[in-house]
Amino acid sequence: MAQQDAQNGGSENAAAAATVSFVAVKPQLLVEAPKANDAILFFKAAFGAEEVGRTLNPKRKAEHELPLILSAELKIAGSTILVADLVDDTSSPAKTGGNGVVLCLETEDVDGAVAKAVSAGAVAEGEVAEGEVACCGGRVGKVKDPYGFVWLFCTPGKKCADVEA
Repeated sequence: MAQQDAQNGGSENAAAAATVSFVAVKPQLLVEAPKANDAILFFKAAFGAEEVGRTLNPKRKAEHELPLILSAELKIAGSTILVADLVDDTSSPAKTGGNGVVLCLETEDVDGAVAKAVSAGAVAEGEVAEGEVACCGGRVGKVKDPYGFVWLFCTPGKKCADVEA
């Protein structure tokens, strides 16, 4: 129990944890400026994304032909992602590092999803995998979009094994 408390922040954080709740996780994809608008168009063409909101960087309008995108909210398959131009100044929310991001979209038509993404400008990575080598025994295809993000297309598979504590 003490080890579990230590992993979860201990009892000191229990009061704070009880008052904090989250309603959504919205991954933000940072794209080399000024390519966020191109990325949004790609996500619409490849994945059927719907843009539901956009905030432009007010400080950058006069300096560029196209205003830089501070944040664009997209809906893909019932989930939300944010897309933004990454600039080298203090208005940038984060710097990229050595960590990677892989985004997974569940679909019954993995081959069709890969083909659609490739026709929109992505590059297929490897062959579609299935069975034991695929996520939860289903089928999985993988592409890299023109902005360096890796997307997996997975069939709804069998229930994955429970993680041991």
